[in-house]
Amino acid sequence: MDETKYEPVIGMEIHAELRTASKMFCGCPVVDTTIAEPNTAICPVCTALPGAMPVVNKRAVEQSIMVGLALNCEINASTIFARKNYFYPDLPKGYQISQYDFPIATNGWIEVEPEGGEGVRKRIGITRAHMEEDTAKSDHHPAAWPETDAYTLIDFNRSGVPLLEIVSEPDMHSVTEAHAYATSIREILRYLGVNSGDMEKGVLRFEANVSVRLRGTETLGTRTEIKNLNSFRALVRASQYEIERQTAVLESGGRVVQETLGWDEARGATFSQRSKEQAHDYRYFPEPDLPPLAIDRAWVDEMAARQPELPAAKYARFTTELGLTENDARILVAERALADYFEAAVSVYDGDPSAVSKWVVGELAYLMNREGVGIENVKVTPEALAALVVLVTKGTVNQNGAKNVLDAMFETGRAPESIVKEKGLVQISDSDQLAAVVAQVLAEHPDEVQSYLAGKDSLLQWFMGQVMKATRGRAKPPTVLSLLREQLAESANGE
Repeated sequence: MDETKYEPVIGMEIHAELRTASKMFCGCPVVDTTIAEPNTAICPVCTALPGAMPVVNKRAVEQSIMVGLALNCEINASTIFARKNYFYPDLPKGYQISQYDFPIATNGWIEVEPEGGEGVRKRIGITRAHMEEDTAKSDHHPAAWPETDAYTLIDFNRSGVPLLEIVSEPDMHSVTEAHAYATSIREILRYLGVNSGDMEKGVLRFEANVSVRLRGTETLGTRTEIKNLNSFRALVRASQYEIERQTAVLESGGRVVQETLGWDEARGATFSQRSKEQAHDYRYFPEPDLPPLAIDRAWVDEMAARQPELPAAKYARFTTELGLTENDARILVAERALADYFEAAVSVYDGDPSAVSKWVVGELAYLMNREGVGIENVKVTPEALAALVVLVTKGTVNQNGAKNVLDAMFETGRAPESIVKEKGLVQISDSDQLAAVVAQVLAEHPDEVQSYLAGKDSLLQWFMGQVMKATRGRAKPPTVLSLLREQLAESANGE
């Protein structure tokens, strides 16, 4: 793509299943469709049997309001459900109960920091967030052998699951901005506890609306919509491919066709699914079985008071009040549970919070990745980690020894003090004791001493390693370094 000539314009629709116990308009339980037996969590309402009547899930409305508030939206006093008419095998009624003209939340925004943006934040507008029901799930099966036909099975367990669709303004002008926006929305949903963020299970899905235009112009180009992107990788790759494809079409004198596209991950290419529908194609009209829903302002204020501290605010506090580096703060706030763990450790640690953050995002994160466990299942309590950091900062145990201690804590959940004592890792800081070890090391390596005195300064670290080996890693490094320089200087002077 000629970045000097063309500018991409990206808007996004994010479909997030809400974490409620029951479905949007019936009492059927919400189940994990990746493991539940197909068509076991269904009833006449979510399978659209004649005479079935929908009833709005109050908890789904509450969670939608929470998201709207987090996205700086206006929560509308009255919201109306509508029938969105289209025919597809996974839509049992032949229409979807959704919202259009009167959604629950409108006119919001969030600020994101694209990767490589050097701290520059970008505001992305939120057009609306509206409630609807999810469709059923299609299970496509290819032909088993040439004489048979391909077929598709339908699982209605997902039909009617509460869904919140978040629609952005076309404010993104690069795939990095789109990635940052999608990441921020996922973080907010997880902080609020309204969505697990498990994209591999289909509970969070992206749809990117992509167009390109001549740089410097305000008129939007013809857009295409890439449906059902279920990973950040797919979002980035599909958007970049579509930007390049549309640019090539325009450069060759062609015309971009407005259409709905799918993404083929294996081929790394988009493919046409159908012509792009407009609002009038869906023939929206108010759902006759559901009256307008009045939203009491006191209810909204109550939920606003219960909102947790969101990632952006937490990041600002971690960097300004706690003095963390931007990188450490960014890693910590990405997961609410990890940020909570860090804060619990800091609350019992009487020192610089950065000392704790280094261990959380460093060694503890390494062990978590190695073993494939989340912070919720770590045996090391925040209090125990803080105690380990105290042992390091007081000089009781050195850095390498502390890593061994943390490894044992991770495996057993034991307190660091008992492990240090058991393994004999208490750091030796007595100068007289260490002076004797240094003298012995120098006496055992006269050739290396002469090389150092002849100007090979790098041997100083080698001597340090020999002393650490002799003390099984327990020698206090600053003391050893000072003693080495002192005794080597004496050797140079012939003392």
